[in-house]
Amino acid sequence: MLLRTIVRDCLYLNWALPAAALPPPPAPLRYEVHAWRGGDWVFASALLFYQEGMHVGGIPGLRLSYPQLNLRLYVLDASSVPSVLFLRMLMPAWVVPGVRLVSHQPAARARLDFPRPSRDQGNGRWRWSVQGSHPLEVEAWPDSPAVGEGPRLGPWERAIDYFRNRQRGYAEGRHGLRRVQTRKAIESPAVWPMRAEVLADGLLPELLPLAGDAGWPPLHSCWLCPEIPFELELGFVPKVALPSGVPHPAPTTRSAACL
Repeated sequence: MLLRTIVRDCLYLNWALPAAALPPPPAPLRYEVHAWRGGDWVFASALLFYQEGMHVGGIPGLRLSYPQLNLRLYVLDASSVPSVLFLRMLMPAWVVPGVRLVSHQPAARARLDFPRPSRDQGNGRWRWSVQGSHPLEVEAWPDSPAVGEGPRLGPWERAIDYFRNRQRGYAEGRHGLRRVQTRKAIESPAVWPMRAEVLADGLLPELLPLAGDAGWPPLHSCWLCPEIPFELELGFVPKVALPSGVPHPAPTTRSAACL
């Protein structure tokens, strides 16, 4: 199934999490691990955006537009292709049943109040709010490129490519692992460097609890993409059971295209 949409005002919030505190990913995926300060770290991102004009290819008359938050981890798939693992997708209650039916993705309801920075030509200070059983409140504003807590990924442009340039996404559901193959319609969408302050973060450990006493660290990086046209192709991945003791191939840090 082919879906088309435009992602608007997409705020990327990125963290580095200790690998030892994460649950194992579903096979055949494995975490893309980075060494830093004597430990292994895995990147996670929360993307807060408007999904605009989502429709099935060939049926242009039925279009859905709504805000969404998705939480993802960065993984390598069975072919060692850099990919993302979708943990949760939060959206308005009215759209959840349709998303679950059509895409079999981990959609859940929440109240989302997102600004539209592109309408202000990138000049301002904005607040994003997600209200579930616990809140996520973020304030962000344009600023010079900066990297906070976590492994370094090279120059700013290379760090952006690491997070954004991935064609494959995976989500675990009742019927196994679901794969999303994406294509972007423009080669290099605009990116605005941002500085962000997380004002309330109770939602994060609810969506992804960390083992032991590990808490969510400060942000690694943040930026905003005002517009990204996408095509998404949905499909299933056969379940793979890996015998205990079978080593995983060493992770890499190369990029694919864009997700």
